[in-house]
Amino acid sequence: MKPGKFLLSAFVISMASVLIFCNAASALNGLSEDSLTPSHTVVNNIIETKKQTPIKVEIIEENGSYQLLRGGKPYQVRGAGIGSTDLASLVKFGGNSMRNWAVDNHAEPAQQLLDRAHAMGITVSLCLEFARERHGFDYNDPVAVARQLAKNTARVEKYKDHPALLTWIIGNEVNFGFTNPKVFDAVNDTAKMIKEIDPYHPTTTALAGFDKRALAAIEERAPDLDFVSFQLYADLLNLPKYIQDSGYDKPYFVTEWGAVGHWEVHKTKWGAPIENTSSEKANNYAKSYSQVLQPYSGKAIGNYVFLWGQKQEKTPTWYGMFLATGEKTEAVDVMYHIWNGVWPENRVPQISQIMLDNQVAFDDVYLRSGKVYQASVEVVDADGDDIRYLWEIRPESTSDKVGGDAEYVPPLVEGVIKNHDAVIKLTAPDKAGAYRLFVYAFDGNNNAAHANIPFYVK
Repeated sequence: MKPGKFLLSAFVISMASVLIFCNAASALNGLSEDSLTPSHTVVNNIIETKKQTPIKVEIIEENGSYQLLRGGKPYQVRGAGIGSTDLASLVKFGGNSMRNWAVDNHAEPAQQLLDRAHAMGITVSLCLEFARERHGFDYNDPVAVARQLAKNTARVEKYKDHPALLTWIIGNEVNFGFTNPKVFDAVNDTAKMIKEIDPYHPTTTALAGFDKRALAAIEERAPDLDFVSFQLYADLLNLPKYIQDSGYDKPYFVTEWGAVGHWEVHKTKWGAPIENTSSEKANNYAKSYSQVLQPYSGKAIGNYVFLWGQKQEKTPTWYGMFLATGEKTEAVDVMYHIWNGVWPENRVPQISQIMLDNQVAFDDVYLRSGKVYQASVEVVDADGDDIRYLWEIRPESTSDKVGGDAEYVPPLVEGVIKNHDAVIKLTAPDKAGAYRLFVYAFDGNNNAAHANIPFYVK
């Protein structure tokens, strides 16, 4: 579907408040006013539920350039993908929008999430659950497909009028490993359903990479989508070329971007991916924005940086912009600068690659079990803060999960690190195999830098 002057027609409907009266003794049992969401208040011991009014969201085109409007005004998405409940830090650092990956499988219920987001001035792109072939779903099964559509219809009915809602994301990376193009028939049925019951919010689907085969299937089978979203990491720098070469002329979101992906880096001889330091990651965030998202904003009408939080995916530090203990990394400083035009008052330390036995990760480091080695790292703190170091050794992850599926965190190897300074002594683990040495540098101001190096014990 070629976008016209208005890709989505949307209207704001004024609706009167609806009062639902309940017996005060039962309705308020165990419910304090502090626990109520912004859509609920207590008046004379009676729960008042207010009917919410949607805010019109639309995409307009002028001379080949596109603009997202919200409430009739240009809306610049300063977005992040959030898998936790931490919205306050997003607001604190200048963000104004978030996306999730599942309406019913987020860290908090969707209604509560939307209410909190609205109270904080944050919009939400809600992702509707869509089953994947790699998890065994069969898009040739009409009963299963109809059941999925019914569930998503109920979700849309429930949340379509919320003023925090920005867009509907119909499935996350449903193209990843797909073989049956009927998945995009199901995507289109969902987009068509949304147009019928919610004319206020655009629809998209989030693709893994710039997938020409998926785009062709969408062109043929999913014309009711308002736009497409891409998820790219190091490859984001190639997106303008992909778009030019393919002739793709529609607006788009980039719904995941950030660090270099673990599939995009050099691997050791034993197959361990070499992770960038937190400082190298921050440089990639800055470069991705300055070279692609900012100069092509006439087509890239929204983006969500990944990941405003922490998760285990190959390592505990690969994609998270925060540590599990809550400290922010240098990528957050970069986003603060992008969103506010200035740097935060106190900066995250910068860190070098780890040297282990006078080698770096690209040297394919082999150690002998039980032997003592030296490791070192260089850290620079622009504010002159005192640095506290923490070193850890964990076995290399053997998880075969893909596509962001949940992984376990390999356990710590205890008793092998002698000290926690910029230069340390460690004893190679007794058991042969692949390991990874991590270092964290804390500045005492809720900031941290990190680096790691894979090694193999013989």
